Amino acid sequence: MAEKPESTAAEKGDVIDIAEVLRRLPHRYPFLLVDRAIDYVASTSIRGIKCVTFNEPYFPGHFPHEPVMPGVLQIEAMAQTGAVLMSKSLDVDVTKNTILFMSVDNARFRRPVRPGEVLEMPVEVVFARRNIFKFRGRAEVNGELAAQAEFAAMKVELQEK
Repeated sequence: MAEKPESTAAEKGDVIDIAEVLRRLPHRYPFLLVDRAIDYVASTSIRGIKCVTFNEPYFPGHFPHEPVMPGVLQIEAMAQTGAVLMSKSLDVDVTKNTILFMSVDNARFRRPVRPGEVLEMPVEVVFARRNIFKFRGRAEVNGELAAQAEFAAMKVELQEK
């Protein structure tokens, strides 16, 4: 009996581990909101993963008896996922450039995100020109829509210190 070959990363889309996320984003704890990314397709799409834990610094003050991840942080997590996609697609030199959030439109929140849940953020490019990308993103828990938004970002040069 012939064994079925395993899918390669190229067939599924590349996987971006936390080490690469840290190389591509300037964010650090407590504001890094992407643990890893999967299904990366250059200049096209990506799926960010955020494991939401009770240890997040916003839970003690954001509905302490009914902890909920703030919607604005769900949008930020989608934006960081888009920034990883841009940084890798454009092969950004992070010592000289960064990705900055430009706009958010049509944000909608559909369900709360609670500690212990895994937030998956499929993000797709809807427009790209030189250093500007526009995205459509979703935040999902077990395939159920939690939030959605359209947003834009641009690559900019870092100012010399």
